[in-house]
Amino acid sequence: MKTASTFLFLFIFSSTSIFAQVFDMVWQTDKVLKTPESVCYDEVRDQIYVSNINGKPLDKDGNGFIALLARDGSITKMKWVTGINAPKGMVILDSLLYVTDIDRIHRIDIARAEIVKTFNVEGAKFLNDMTVDAQGMIYISDMTNSQILRIKNDTINIFMKGEELTGVNGLTFNNNKLMVGTKNQLLKVDPATKSFKVHVDETGPIDGLVAVHGNKYVISDWSGRIQMISPGEKVILGNSTDDNIQAADLGYIPEDKLILIPTFFDNRVVARKLP
Repeated sequence: MKTASTFLFLFIFSSTSIFAQVFDMVWQTDKVLKTPESVCYDEVRDQIYVSNINGKPLDKDGNGFIALLARDGSITKMKWVTGINAPKGMVILDSLLYVTDIDRIHRIDIARAEIVKTFNVEGAKFLNDMTVDAQGMIYISDMTNSQILRIKNDTINIFMKGEELTGVNGLTFNNNKLMVGTKNQLLKVDPATKSFKVHVDETGPIDGLVAVHGNKYVISDWSGRIQMISPGEKVILGNSTDDNIQAADLGYIPEDKLILIPTFFDNRVVARKLP
């Protein structure tokens, strides 16, 4: 394990508040992961799942896998679950882990570390992030098709589709509302009526999306920028774009206030503490 601290100082400018911030590194894995795209913390079992594409994001090559990490970032088992093409977003429902895989969704029995069901999603082109509501319904972003799918009673249907979902990627639930990251906005969707409004505008493309407290969210864009956003405020926490270090689908350990960052081609997961 390697540890370090990085301090990022930024200046206040424009009408949007950008403050000097400290976004300390707490731990990082060695560069042994294989194109890690998404990180998911399992609070019940106190362990971390990392989806590894291990190739190109749309290649159906069977090389993808899920790695298992301990809470301190040490790798418990590199190839915990295999037999996947290009795994991306994940979500936990009871004793099951769901993961997207281009045009499929796998259901993994966590105790058995085994895929127990695969949903083939007709017409899907780029399934990406996932989230789950209080009723156990799972929502999936299909980025290329500008739509959100939903699994209800083991059946997949289109939940929403439209121009407002251009570049749809990051998803999370907060205060019973579906929060949706798109090409340049964070939307708040009422899942009962499907009505929506713009929660935060001019965000840049949202890849990772986690609710941290109140109306605040931490978002990442794939190129490397990480922000904390809320209505009327955007705070840049870090930006590794110039270093060509990506920031894909974020994980979060609330108790420790740790943002878990998969660095994609940089082949690490980095844990940084929220200021």
